[in-house]
Amino acid sequence: MPTPIVFSWSAGKDSAFGLWTLLRDKAYDVRALLTTLTEGYDRVSLSGVREELLDQQAEALGLPVIKVRIPPACVNELYEQRMASTLAADEFRGIDHVAFSDLFLANVRAYREERLGRVGKHGVFPLWGRDTGKLARAVVTAGFRAIVVCVDLRALDPSFAGRAFDGDFLADLPHGVDPCGENGEFHTFVWDGPMYRVPISCRTGQVVTREGFVYCDVLPACPTSRAD
Repeated sequence: MPTPIVFSWSAGKDSAFGLWTLLRDKAYDVRALLTTLTEGYDRVSLSGVREELLDQQAEALGLPVIKVRIPPACVNELYEQRMASTLAADEFRGIDHVAFSDLFLANVRAYREERLGRVGKHGVFPLWGRDTGKLARAVVTAGFRAIVVCVDLRALDPSFAGRAFDGDFLADLPHGVDPCGENGEFHTFVWDGPMYRVPISCRTGQVVTREGFVYCDVLPACPTSRAD
């Protein structure tokens, strides 16, 4: 029998490619997505993707989303408390594995495995150790379509925010920037992929700078929940 598993979902390309990888692996049965959202903003933490678009991704994937809500500038202790409560909730009954799309940051992997181990869970890392240059190109070649929604100004020019994650984007990356943004150089929103039932209709919106990061808002093509 395949192992039930929940996938840690950031709304971006690495998560999407990692999920696609597991969906094709007969050893696992993906039951749900797991995403952290920031209270008061109703957006995916780190990337700033709107919750409405997250829900559309889940619908396109045919999977429910387990949402962990944290306050802005959440301290690590509170984050760990809320994540531990979520892992012990009914949604995880009978599920002892959580998958992540981490690539090479050993300290991040060790942290995840240690925290999961405290509540009797195990981590799965389907993309671990892959060459990030080859992986970035594989994401594009496989048909994933994504928008760059967040850029770290310490690594990239603000003009990279709002661009498509494609061959041109990869060719323009400065030397030293990881092609998958594994060091946090940039984050993306995936609006289409080979496992989506339908593409997500969306458009880029306002671009803002906050605390050393540039965010490009992505809006549903026909907004239903709030004004632009």
